Amino acid sequence: MDTKRQLLRHYLAALAYRTQKALRDAPESFADFRARPGVRTPHELVFHMTGVMGYARTFFIGGVWRLEKMPSFQQEILRFHDLLEDIGRHLDKGSPLNNTTPEKMLQGPFSDAITHAGQLAMLRRLYGDPVPPENFIVADIDPRNLGPEQPHPVSPDEVWEEPGIE
Repeated sequence: MDTKRQLLRHYLAALAYRTQKALRDAPESFADFRARPGVRTPHELVFHMTGVMGYARTFFIGGVWRLEKMPSFQQEILRFHDLLEDIGRHLDKGSPLNNTTPEKMLQGPFSDAITHAGQLAMLRRLYGDPVPPENFIVADIDPRNLGPEQPHPVSPDEVWEEPGIE
């Protein structure tokens, strides 16, 4: 696999890791939390992330990506990770990218999806169940692991304070 594909594969692993960090141990009711009207719920956000990555996959396999929202949040999360794994397989086997480049994949759907992983973390804070910070540079991100079973933080911040609002 060439260097660009290796980096895309690692980026997918970072996406899988950050998504699971934002979702790990979330209360069941978090799935339907709506911060305010017009803001996606976590379930809707993961559905959108799946759509973005499904669009990315079309650059390998062609066609059009259309899907229905899964009935449960857990099913949606699993479908998202299944899709990451499928894109990873296309990167591994050297499937050609049609009408795009690795750089465009990174700046487009891959970056879009990781932005939404950050939104999930922000929604956790707004929900009242914040995700503790960690040093991501030492995170145990493995490009071979794109599934939902992601490792716990290697270097979580031992002491952290929630910002005060006065």
